[in-house]
Amino acid sequence: MTRALRVLVAGESWVSEATHYKGFDAFTSVTFHTGIDPLRDALTASGIEVVYLPAHEVPEHFPQSLEELSAYDVVLLSDIGANSLLLHPDTWLNGRPRPNRLKVLAEWTRAGGGLAMAGGYLSFQGFEAKAFYHRTAVDDVLPSVIAAHDDRVETPEGAVPDVVDAGDAGHPILAGIPGQWPALLGYNRFGAKPDAQVIARVDGDPLLAVREVGQGRTLAWASDIAPHWCPQEFLDWKGYQPLFTQACRWLARQI
Repeated sequence: MTRALRVLVAGESWVSEATHYKGFDAFTSVTFHTGIDPLRDALTASGIEVVYLPAHEVPEHFPQSLEELSAYDVVLLSDIGANSLLLHPDTWLNGRPRPNRLKVLAEWTRAGGGLAMAGGYLSFQGFEAKAFYHRTAVDDVLPSVIAAHDDRVETPEGAVPDVVDAGDAGHPILAGIPGQWPALLGYNRFGAKPDAQVIARVDGDPLLAVREVGQGRTLAWASDIAPHWCPQEFLDWKGYQPLFTQACRWLARQI
């Protein structure tokens, strides 16, 4: 029996600390949040298995070898900076060498894996350039050309994506998706590599781009997969589930 397509999603979580002042007194509270539910629900409803690795678990538990990555068809990095993959606790705390997981990811991709990055404050180059993917091995294989500076574009008024005309056939990722897309509230601005195909744009910039790299495939989605850049109207849109389901299937060479 053929196993289900298996997707590893890394990132999409954060811890917030707040200080509450009440007259002379103050106290702090800490809360944990994730943004994985909309995407996970959409993929699992389509028969895709999702393995989720929240941001705080990435430094220790993200795969370190081609063998470990071979358990997955697709890897999606979403709002998780390069340092979380580069700095295993053994290296950070004990000064011990560990594999460069950005290079391992790139090698796995060229050998036939499907690698995607979704936008966010710690995606591509990110807020204050802290995502730090510019000129890394992951930057080499993605379809995007990642800037060296803070690459965020905030569009609180809403920016409606445009599908790029690809002729009669179109791209299989867009099969059956309604023509009018809901607005997005922001994205990471990147260029497209010469051999990349831009499928959709937002305010003239690439929004969804894909690329063939060796035997593998890569994809860059410039906006969020959930709020705040991807608002509830986009999550409720009938195209949300097929868009990301077909993106994963394309990355895994199932379509």
